[in-house]
Amino acid sequence: MILELVFWILLFILFYTYIGYGLVLYLILKIRNLLFFKLKTEPDNLFEPNVCLFVTAYNEKDYVKQKVDNSFSLDYPKEKIQYLWITDGSDDGTPDILRNYPALDVHHLPERRGKMHAMNRGVKFVKAPIIIFSDTNTILGKNSIREIVAKFRNEKTGCVAGEKRIIEKDADAAAGAGEGIYWKLESWVKRMDAELNSAVGAVGELFAIRTALFEDVETDTILDDFMISLRIVQKGYKIAYTPNAYAEETASLNVGEELKRKIRIAAGGIQSLLRLKSLLDPFRFGWFSWQYFSHKVLRWTLSPVSCFLILPVNFIIVWQQNGWLSFQFYTAAFYLQVLFYLLAALGWYLENRKLNFKFLFVPYYFLFINYASTRGIFRYFNGKQSAAWEKSKRAA
Repeated sequence: MILELVFWILLFILFYTYIGYGLVLYLILKIRNLLFFKLKTEPDNLFEPNVCLFVTAYNEKDYVKQKVDNSFSLDYPKEKIQYLWITDGSDDGTPDILRNYPALDVHHLPERRGKMHAMNRGVKFVKAPIIIFSDTNTILGKNSIREIVAKFRNEKTGCVAGEKRIIEKDADAAAGAGEGIYWKLESWVKRMDAELNSAVGAVGELFAIRTALFEDVETDTILDDFMISLRIVQKGYKIAYTPNAYAEETASLNVGEELKRKIRIAAGGIQSLLRLKSLLDPFRFGWFSWQYFSHKVLRWTLSPVSCFLILPVNFIIVWQQNGWLSFQFYTAAFYLQVLFYLLAALGWYLENRKLNFKFLFVPYYFLFINYASTRGIFRYFNGKQSAAWEKSKRAA
């Protein structure tokens, strides 16, 4: 009976984390929209505050020209954009390339002290009321700045999260297919989070904040984007989400590069949870505490453990009941899990082959991200995760 209870707890955690929470959000929003009339307001096209397009770069000479050209092509008055680049630690000529563009505001230090230190330092040079953070290797949609500033018309909005999009091809290998599917599902949940109350964090590829709300963040911070955005929620503001403001990038070069990135994110997730534990107080943060727990806390803590514990628990139950050839639930559940692992093994075997049928990689990528999360947890508590930038190689 105890093992069966453990099995159902593990199953609930997995189902709720990856499927149930999204379905609950969907139902709540459907019911709310049926019961309450939502007044739609026309956007004010004359709302054009000054903004700072803030980019931190570490040895990005191969991406600089592409990023600068993209920045200059965005649909927003050029005289209202401060193009700010912080290049601390770069020794590949990145700062010299940037200084060839007179419109750029470039600040460089030879010492490499980590991205968060560079961001803390760089904000002091911001001259606009809104900071838009972006990564060097991403391409922004033409209307991204307009879409972002439109969200700041709401005085309760302190941060705006853009959408991360993976450039997909007709045929992709495991890393590209898995990452693309993952971010499509993540964007769907983020839209509903923001519609209900507030998005739960932002991605560093593209997000914006009110400059006045920025406070220096600990320099050993691993997930700078998550900490900055959630600290703004702690101040009582909301995180808006706009999929029409997006940053495109290619997928990780291979599964090995994606693993390095996911482990870092998981380690940073644990660090963030420990530093943001006050957000779990529902008396202070209301709906957001539930969203935060469901969308992030479970995914970075109990879900990875449940993923790899449920199979042996299921095995012991079937073994104790001698139900290998029966048609009972636990037997069916066990064989379905075995099938899932076999499909994951097939995905592993084909990981470097480009396929049109990308959903074949779903079981593999699901186990992969939970494996990475488990390693990230151990790495953080072993004190082996550095806050210094760890660039993952991207596909061409």
